[in-house]
This record gives sequence, C-alpha cells and structure tokens, in this order.
Amino acid sequence: MLVGLDTYDDAGVYRLSDDLAIIQTVDFFTPIVDDPYSFGQIAAANAMSDIYAMGGVPLTAMNIICFPVKTMDISVLQEVLRGGLDKIKEAGALLVGGHSVEDDEFKYGLSVTGTVRPERVLTNRGARIGDHLIITKPVGTGIINTAIKGNLVNKEIINEVTGIMSTLNRAAAEEFEGVDISACTDVTGFGLLGHACEMIQGQEVGLRIYPDRVPLIEEVLNLARMGIVPGGTHRNRDFRKGFIIGAEGIEPSMMDILYDPQTSGGLLIAVKRDDSQGLIARLRKKGVKHATVIGEFIDGPREKITLFTQV
Repeated sequence: MLVGLDTYDDAGVYRLSDDLAIIQTVDFFTPIVDDPYSFGQIAAANAMSDIYAMGGVPLTAMNIICFPVKTMDISVLQEVLRGGLDKIKEAGALLVGGHSVEDDEFKYGLSVTGTVRPERVLTNRGARIGDHLIITKPVGTGIINTAIKGNLVNKEIINEVTGIMSTLNRAAAEEFEGVDISACTDVTGFGLLGHACEMIQGQEVGLRIYPDRVPLIEEVLNLARMGIVPGGTHRNRDFRKGFIIGAEGIEPSMMDILYDPQTSGGLLIAVKRDDSQGLIARLRKKGVKHATVIGEFIDGPREKITLFTQV
C-alpha cells in the first residue's frame, strides 16, 4: 500500500509491481443540475478527478446508481448514464459494470480504477518551501448551484458552470511530465481553503494565498454579497478557521467563496517556483485557460494559511 487512509488523500494507491500501481476511488452524489445528461457528465468528471490528482490515468469505471424507479421516469436514468459513459470515453477509460439499488433519492457516480508508475504517485502532502501553488479551474460552483436552485442566474452562467464542472482534469494532468511537482489535490467539497489546508497539515511548511489572484466564476462575488451561500460553506469555515490567518482583512463575501464547497473543481498543484510559469503556459496552451498561481509555500507560520490582499 503506497497511499492509504492515514493522509486523507484523494484515492488509495496499491503497488502491483516495481513499475505499476493501481489507484482506486469512488464518488457519487445527488443531482446538482436539471439536465440529466449534464449531471451524468459532471458526476463522472468529478469521480475521475481523484485519479488525475494522484498523477495517474483512469483505466476502468463502474456505475453507482440509486434510483427512485417508482417516481422517476427511466429515461432520466438513461440520459444520466449516457452522459457518464461519454465522459468515461473522453477520458480514455472503459465502463466495465456497476451496481444499482432502488432509493427514494436519485444518486449517481463512479468507482474508478487508474494506473500510475509508483515513482510518479502524487499526494496532497510534500510541498516544499518556495513552491508555487497553481489552481486550474475557477471557484464558486457551490454558490452558483445554490443560485440556480433559486432561479437567480441566467442561462449563460448556467452553461458556464456546467461546462466547468463537466470538464475533465485530464488536460492539466497530461502536462505534469517533466515538471517538478511536489504535491497535488483537487478542489471539491471542503472548498479551496479546506483542501489547501490538507496540503500543509502535519507538514513543515505554511502557505500564503493571494485571494485577489483566485479565478472566480462570473457573478459569483455578487451572489455571495447577496447571501447566496450553501450550508457547506459555513461547515467548512467552522472546521478550518483555526488554520487561517488574515481573514479579518478579506471581504466576508470573498471568504465565503474561498470556503465554498466545489463540485468537480480544479487541481491544486504545488510546483517548483522555477517551473510554475512554464507549466502555466503549457496548461493555457492546452485550453486550461484559468490556470493561475494563487500562492506560495513558506517557512511559517507552519500548518497555517496566511491570506494577503496585495502582493
């Protein structure tokens, strides 16, 4: 076992031989968009993201389905599965089966197996002093999805956030070759600050983040100022506020965004300072247009994130 339960990492990694290890992960959730096909795509992209975050590539996937067969038309499930299958194919993986149960609430996701060379396994720990922190997708999906439920955003923003959530982290992960990366994770339910905390917890480094550099989904700051914030934001803040320095100097609505629980968010990549701009250029050339350096790992305070409003 190369990566197990002890580090709260994105997936488990088991060595099969000197040059091959498997990555295993599972994720499923209730619908967050109205369109069934889009939901299938988002759920599949979200599940496979853990494989990319560990430095691997998805190999096989299995459907996980909880479906209210007595109250929902089967055509809805068919469209969700079609969306998931198309995303699996886009990742170059194979659907090999799955399991379904009858449930009062619809849920869908995947169990995914990937492969990686043992020496190339990435974890959420290991960042070095001086490394830059790169994010590959804008944040704010939780707030936008809450606004969608209240009919507070237009179709253009709905399409934008759906596209962000359904985009694989494959393009970003494919640019890791030849880059000095020390740690990696993806941004999901614990929010940007929550997952950034995982990168320094128990480590001999601190982290400085510049909130004004964090890429945001259109309209998310205005929505946060209106109080359109999911309940998970408050839980994330309560859990991690002791790790954060300088929050009092940041606009409260921006803090809500930094704690906002994400669905199928981008990667957080700790990379050697000298390699960061080259990696950014490669990522943007591949279409990862929001890739941005948002912080740096520092000598101290250790196990703390310090927020700076100016560089």
